[in-house]
Amino acid sequence: MERKEYAVIVLHEIYGINPHIKWVCEHYLESGYDVLCPDFFKGKEFFGYSREGEAYQYFIDHIGFNSMTEEFEKILQKAHSNYKRVYLLGFSVGATAAWLCSGLESTVDGAICYYGSRIRDYQFINPKCPVLLIWAKEEKFFDVLELSNALKTKPFVRTHILDGKHGFSDPFSKNYNEQSQKIAQDLVGRFLHSLKGR
Repeated sequence: MERKEYAVIVLHEIYGINPHIKWVCEHYLESGYDVLCPDFFKGKEFFGYSREGEAYQYFIDHIGFNSMTEEFEKILQKAHSNYKRVYLLGFSVGATAAWLCSGLESTVDGAICYYGSRIRDYQFINPKCPVLLIWAKEEKFFDVLELSNALKTKPFVRTHILDGKHGFSDPFSKNYNEQSQKIAQDLVGRFLHSLKGR
């Protein structure tokens, strides 16, 4: 069977596959991509934003970056048998997982990482594919500009810092910033278009 052209794999945040992640998947389906969205909660209902602490603890106790990345390697290998190009699109912890996967050999064709704050713990990763890092200007726990400047010196890495707080691209979040969300979506669209020519 001939492989299809392009797949976008969406990696969810600590909240699970919530309305925001479904909204993102719908957008890329409408843009002509096949969309895959692994559920690292294994069918457990998503957490509401008011349960952020509980959601984070669940992620740490039951998922974690190591098991998420290991499971994702298997998903990527299977996806590559069905698609010519496989792109990752992650948000927050999903962005950190996408960053980790970008360092794998020959499994990822491009990675987009929205406000992956824990990427700061994995600065040693050297991506093997083009990576687009999109940051919120306002982060509580680290210096965005300092991290962005450190990472953009790496081959394949592009970084952009946009107005807003963590979650600015999520229309269901209190931190939603419509202007920055549109700018980010345009950056992602152009990034994906550029990868088709590689």
